[in-house]
Amino acid sequence: MEEKTTKKTDKKKSWISNIIFVGLIALVLFTPVGSKLKLWTSKLMASFSPSVQKVEKRETLTDYQWRLTDDNGQPFDFSQAQGKVVFLNTWATWCPPCIAEMPAIQQLYNKYRNNPDMVFVFATTDPKPTVDKFMADKGYDLPAHYIQSAPPQQLASNTIPITFLIGKDGGIAIKKVGAADWNSKKVTDAIDGLLRE
Repeated sequence: MEEKTTKKTDKKKSWISNIIFVGLIALVLFTPVGSKLKLWTSKLMASFSPSVQKVEKRETLTDYQWRLTDDNGQPFDFSQAQGKVVFLNTWATWCPPCIAEMPAIQQLYNKYRNNPDMVFVFATTDPKPTVDKFMADKGYDLPAHYIQSAPPQQLASNTIPITFLIGKDGGIAIKKVGAADWNSKKVTDAIDGLLRE
């Protein structure tokens, strides 16, 4: 009899803990509390610098064929960036890791925006009004590009954010999935080196 009671109590405890677990998952996934937790976690991850590939280990981008439009609705073919240092970030306004890394990206952009040998491409599938509102609300002036065709295979990903730093010769110095600190000394040193090549 005592064994039956213990089994019933264990079952009840297990059932209650399962309900609590499901409730916590729902809290994280579907409430503002969860959004804040995801953003906080993303900000923590965005405090780390990405790894820079050694020159001899760099993959070379072979296909620059990719159609986008710029902030003014003008066609932008990614091949226009060939022969320049390219900072490419694929992102969305609803993506917590994307949001977390944006302040550092804006700082990096501010440093290099006027360099004629450097191109910044911030590719998104979000609608322009949504992007415009996001940029205005956050005080960013990053040049958004709207994806019109599939990216080259070497730049394709099912995960965002994904960021590439590509040299003038097409060598991919950085390929980073997820948030990172894009205004770190490691990144600026890598960009400066690529600009000298």
